[in-house]
Amino acid sequence: MMRPAAADLLAWYDRHRRALPWRAGPGERPDPYRVWASEIMLQQTTVTAVKPYFERFMARFPTVQALAEAPSEAVMQAWAGLGYYSRARNLHACAIAVVAEHGGRFPDSEEGLRALPGIGAYTAGAVAAIAFDRPAAAVDGNVERVMTRLFAIEDLLPGARPLLRERVLVMMPQDRPGDFAQALMDLGATICTPRNPACGLCPWREPCRARAEGTQESFPRKAAKKAGVTRKGAAFVLLRADGALLLRTRPPKGLLGGMAEVPTSEWRADYELDGAWQDAPVVTRWEQLSPPVRHVFTHFPLELTVFKASAPAGTQAPAGMRFTPLAALGEEPLSGVMVKVLEAAGLYASSKTR
Repeated sequence: MMRPAAADLLAWYDRHRRALPWRAGPGERPDPYRVWASEIMLQQTTVTAVKPYFERFMARFPTVQALAEAPSEAVMQAWAGLGYYSRARNLHACAIAVVAEHGGRFPDSEEGLRALPGIGAYTAGAVAAIAFDRPAAAVDGNVERVMTRLFAIEDLLPGARPLLRERVLVMMPQDRPGDFAQALMDLGATICTPRNPACGLCPWREPCRARAEGTQESFPRKAAKKAGVTRKGAAFVLLRADGALLLRTRPPKGLLGGMAEVPTSEWRADYELDGAWQDAPVVTRWEQLSPPVRHVFTHFPLELTVFKASAPAGTQAPAGMRFTPLAALGEEPLSGVMVKVLEAAGLYASSKTR
């Protein structure tokens, strides 16, 4: 069987490369800030979902300096809806470090990038290769799929990643490492897809071992994941007569850190709904809404029962909480699960049109 050649992949990429808002065009110099920001956004998220967020984010924070100088609340609000909110906190911390320690210029090596907050092996490799044309391996889910199929690698992920990085580096051409990294990503995203890969259009169809054996869709091999236990809780939507909603900010670290939310109970597998009134922020008549709001985090599913109540105009917020006008909800860093809670209470859609 013939060996896969980088030249074949790059020839395919030159004809079929995706036009992406963070990607430099042919002959253009990549902007390290845009490359880095896009790679952070794309973790655990699809290109389709990221595109509009990225464009709005760049309009609001056009440079790493602008991002570093922005209040953390503004960064979290701009990130709201993308999920995995620790990424936004790390993004802001990294921008501050780049400005304070590097004069606003990103380090151009994997080692220098790894020393920045929130940048791991994958992101360092991606930025080094794409932004600075360094021979660095950026092995994301698309690349894992391409490489395990190409060589029929039976080792289970995530343990197989060091081997995949070695294979990528061996194949990477010294003259176009950034294009090679992006070509691998594009091949996995558009041709070597998880289901029904378009093998007839693949530039590596002849040397691909999995295609020859008809086992494409069985790769990559992955260790079985343990299903998370469903956690339950109560969410309390208190609307004042003057159209202001009771909110609070979650602690800066941990799940959804720094995000805005309506008051909730603890989220536990053994949460007893009969005692929900004890977790309410104020004593009043609460209406239980149905059905519960369901949301899936990386490690567990969540089921929140929503309670709704009203309060007179001028009611003061309990300690550590605040009333926000519905018209200003768009400025609050609301997570996806909180948007679902407010939609269940019939508030969020109306707030976006006020």
